[in-house]
Amino acid sequence: MDDKYLQRGVSASKEEVHAAVKDLYHGLYPKAFCKIYPDYMGSDEAWCNVMSADGSGTKSILAYLYWRETGDISVWRGIAQDAIVMNLDDLLCVGATDKFLLTSVINRNKKYIPGEVIAELISGTQEFIESMYAAGVHINLMGGETADLGDIVRTVTVDAAMTVRMKRSDLVLTQNIKPGQVIVGLASYGKAAYESEYNSGISSNGLTSARHDVLSKYYAEKYPETYEQSIEESLVYSGSKKVTDTLTGTPLNVGQALLSPTRTYAPVIQKLLREIPDGVKGIINCTGGAHTKVLHYIEGLRIVKDNLLPIAPIFDLIQSESGTGWKEMYKVLNCGTRLEVYVDEDDAATVLNIAESFAINAEVIGHVEASGINEVVLKSAQGSFVYH
Repeated sequence: MDDKYLQRGVSASKEEVHAAVKDLYHGLYPKAFCKIYPDYMGSDEAWCNVMSADGSGTKSILAYLYWRETGDISVWRGIAQDAIVMNLDDLLCVGATDKFLLTSVINRNKKYIPGEVIAELISGTQEFIESMYAAGVHINLMGGETADLGDIVRTVTVDAAMTVRMKRSDLVLTQNIKPGQVIVGLASYGKAAYESEYNSGISSNGLTSARHDVLSKYYAEKYPETYEQSIEESLVYSGSKKVTDTLTGTPLNVGQALLSPTRTYAPVIQKLLREIPDGVKGIINCTGGAHTKVLHYIEGLRIVKDNLLPIAPIFDLIQSESGTGWKEMYKVLNCGTRLEVYVDEDDAATVLNIAESFAINAEVIGHVEASGINEVVLKSAQGSFVYH
């Protein structure tokens, strides 16, 4: 998959990016899940500012394909949610749960993306914000930028940035992950109590592979604007599926499954931190890097995952269509277990009960051990894998 990614113009590991930023200031807590800075907004040493920037990635191309094929313009609302949640849930990982400030950036090629799509993206943003208000999570839209960049953008990109001011005493820091703790994993699939429809669990990473490896060459021929023309032909839409094909085991078709809006766990984490504010030792959002993500945030620990939640059907489809080995699948995609909460064993039941109250599947998926090196040991029905 790494080789396929490179040939498709994507760096799966981004070593050169990490090298470029290694000498920059990494905030008050360099191993924290988000950048945490002194309180520049209020100049209070007891407070801090936290920031995240992310977006929907190439999922917007899938929305374009689905919209053009089916006429369902509402799919763009999910893309707006993706751009927000990819930031929101990273901020959850440091304990931020309320009073977020949001700004968005939409870059489009007007030849393919009319004003009606922009209207759906903006409506989708507001719709998601209102749904979070109803759940007790307050996000304030501070405006943004919409630019026509036809020479750069083939269809549309949808990105966002979020910031929050919070007390340092409320921070959840990965430096508190210690041997002896257990890991509670929360499912990415199903229908949470605050969601309006079934979620495949795909989130917003690994979509370059998913799109090209799953979907048929039909889309290359009909929509050449959706891929870079210099990519080797065998790597362009090399799968067998149409977006309207049924995804077995779900109420969704393939297109809907690939476009399921990224689930937020904000209501869950907000309730959890209210009930056991000192009990949550670490939170990891398994998006980019998936089950190896935690390696960036620990020191001298072995993370053993030996009881992951079931693999959701969308990931089985991606694996079978792409032929990717399961070791790589777990490194790129959450495969059904997306959020990890690190707690002492006595607090695990509280996490499980709160997840259940929101109709989200959860299990104790593993534990933490001391080690001379950072490693993840993953044991599954698909095999046992070690990551460093």
